[in-house]
Amino acid sequence: MNQTLIDDFHIKPFFSPSSDKILIFNIFLFIYLIGLLMNLLILVVIYVNDHLHVPLYIFLCNLSCIDICSITSTIPKLLDIILSGNNTISFAQCFTQTFFFLVAASAEDMLLFIMAYDRYVAVCNPLHYHHLLNKKICILFVFAIWVSASLNSLLMTIPASKMSFCGSNIVHHFFCEANTLTRMSCAGKNIFYTIVYFELLMFGLCPFLCSLTSYVKILNVILQIKSRDGKKKAFSTCSSHLAVIILYYTTGASMYIIPPSKYSHVIEQIATILCTAVTPMLNPLIYTLRNKEVKKGLRKILGMKYQVDNEL
Repeated sequence: MNQTLIDDFHIKPFFSPSSDKILIFNIFLFIYLIGLLMNLLILVVIYVNDHLHVPLYIFLCNLSCIDICSITSTIPKLLDIILSGNNTISFAQCFTQTFFFLVAASAEDMLLFIMAYDRYVAVCNPLHYHHLLNKKICILFVFAIWVSASLNSLLMTIPASKMSFCGSNIVHHFFCEANTLTRMSCAGKNIFYTIVYFELLMFGLCPFLCSLTSYVKILNVILQIKSRDGKKKAFSTCSSHLAVIILYYTTGASMYIIPPSKYSHVIEQIATILCTAVTPMLNPLIYTLRNKEVKKGLRKILGMKYQVDNEL
């Protein structure tokens, strides 16, 4: 049996202790507060507007919950480290952080595919939309996403926590990221890497390919529409989600395709920040700025008068 020889870890982000702590603290605090408040605002807008209780916005609520989980699992501890100067994190806290981060990552992979399927049905098979995506099916999708994401996270976190960390206990990252912890271990890596390859296939590549297939079919249908206004209206129904998918997979892929170099660990951390902190902050902005229904709901909450716009 592998035996862990250390009781805690020391988080060492890419910026040095001599860096301007106040500036760095304010940057991450800004990212966290904007991401948290914007995603909470999306949840409130959809909850108080009955006309938004439809599949697309049910999925959007869950995307906001995932984004909140993602930034809350990583940034608050980093803010504490920057402010206090104490970069120690216990073994249990470290892998608890890893667990919730992996839950958010796994759930977002699957949810983005389900949202792509939602847009595929809306554009390519609109007459059967309410039959194929009724309330019961949406709840089943959401339940399956969170359960499978939690199980997948457990499947990765438990083997990672069983590895032997008999060398350095310094985590060269801004949170307890699973791959970084694996590079620190001196035994027990094989089982973890086997699980990672399976996880990347099932929760990374497969959802991406399915989402890509959905949008290929969507674009094919849109190109067959003769009127310019018809094409514009059809594309507007999925443009926000398409932007979110491109942003998520672009930043996510950059975490794993960085070539080895002297500064690769710094670039990797920056790419991770873009994926795990900046993207959750931008997602609600993308949907708020480009979605007429969300903007109308927001105006309603703020007590502003608005004119009825065309539905997406």
